[in-house]
Amino acid sequence: MIQGCGSDVGKSVLTAGLCRLFANRGFKVRPFKPQNMSNNAAVTVDGGEIGRAQAVQALACRVAPTVHMNPVLLKPQSDVDAQVVVRGRIAGTCSAGAYQTEKRNLLPLIVDSFRLLEAESDLVVVEGAGSPAEINLREGDIANMGFATATQTPVLLIGDIDRGHVIAALVGAHAVLAAPDRALIKGFVINKFRGDLALFDAGRSEIVRRTGWSDLGVVPWLSAARVLPAEDAIVQRPPREAPIRIAIPLLSRIANFDEFDALRAESDVDLRFVPPGEPLPGDANLVILPGTKATIADLAFFRAQGWDIDLAGHVRRGGHVLGICGGFQMLGNRIEDPGGVEGPVGAVEGLGLLDVDTVLTGDKVLQRVRGRVVASGAAFSGYEMHVGRSQGPAMSRPFLTLDPGIPDGAVSSDGRIAGAYVHGLFNSPEPRAALLSLFGRVSNALDQNAVVEKALDDVAAALERALDVESILRIAKSPA
Repeated sequence: MIQGCGSDVGKSVLTAGLCRLFANRGFKVRPFKPQNMSNNAAVTVDGGEIGRAQAVQALACRVAPTVHMNPVLLKPQSDVDAQVVVRGRIAGTCSAGAYQTEKRNLLPLIVDSFRLLEAESDLVVVEGAGSPAEINLREGDIANMGFATATQTPVLLIGDIDRGHVIAALVGAHAVLAAPDRALIKGFVINKFRGDLALFDAGRSEIVRRTGWSDLGVVPWLSAARVLPAEDAIVQRPPREAPIRIAIPLLSRIANFDEFDALRAESDVDLRFVPPGEPLPGDANLVILPGTKATIADLAFFRAQGWDIDLAGHVRRGGHVLGICGGFQMLGNRIEDPGGVEGPVGAVEGLGLLDVDTVLTGDKVLQRVRGRVVASGAAFSGYEMHVGRSQGPAMSRPFLTLDPGIPDGAVSSDGRIAGAYVHGLFNSPEPRAALLSLFGRVSNALDQNAVVEKALDDVAAALERALDVESILRIAKSPA
């Protein structure tokens, strides 16, 4: 089990890299995360949803993702509550305080999913969440030491040296953990190292002396990791000079934002996530309204930033607009939530840019899809993950056609405004090339799946060089 001294120390990437490393060595490997909190999710082959990071880790194992790889997924809907997804399906909504009490009831189900994966594989690589040193959350824990104790899974603790104070982080974790939890940690790994490794030899020795844990290696800064889909945080990049400018408003509950990675990598594209408090850039060629976990709340958030005014000006100037999933729903005339699926029962006016009305329903659509973009004929593969059904005159002009000939989405009469429910359109090279051709540019024609595959191999190769892999295997095979 890979645990960390905090969030964003690299647990997801190291788990994926180890999965690919062991798969390359011929092991039958499976990834697992007891509990994840993220609005960046993926559709599984068994018709559910799990955290995006676990889907990438499944890819690293060269297996299809299943709901058992992430049996509990929390999808924040507001600052105080989250949708609880259990084995891929919505189980309800819970406040943060109530969940701390209720989550312990999920541990038997989590252990059962883990045992199913364990039975079909040689090795399961488990990712923790946050830090085990958050001892105020230890009672009822199911994500870190609570799970490790229930399954007697040995733990490797990750320290992020790029943050600084890595010695204090690891030694401090040793100090605050209860003795039984401390005993489950068999070694530590230093992550994100840059510089002369010899300068940290004394630091590594001091961690060993103070904790008794094995030093399993120092992982360098992995440039290939930036290609992998982010789990739950958008990494902002500085603007660059490029002929095509794409603006994406950074909604408060933005979801599945990794689907824009391939567009972002195009040399002719300057793709910017516009943060709250900043206007949508007036010189953008395209504004994309992304998916969101809370469409009605994020539509209010969108208006509170004045982005509705910016978008109206963009359209008047002849700009293009694309809405994906919740963003598509926002572009319509009206959104109704009669059952309180996302919050209070009610209805709101949409942005009125597509003649479409949406009713949010409790029946969530989760499916992988293939099809073509109607205007260009470009083939794509993607997925749908949404509540709500949309209808209206604009849908007589569908944006997409899903196999075997099912219309999806809508396009305005002048062709400049479009929307659909499908995520992942631009991972396929053809739709991306068609989009760039609208603005007189040529795509790099790369398949994003192939780009991610190469990154996983590069990360795995780096871990082979940096880590004491044989010791890690011995730890995995020996009783905790």
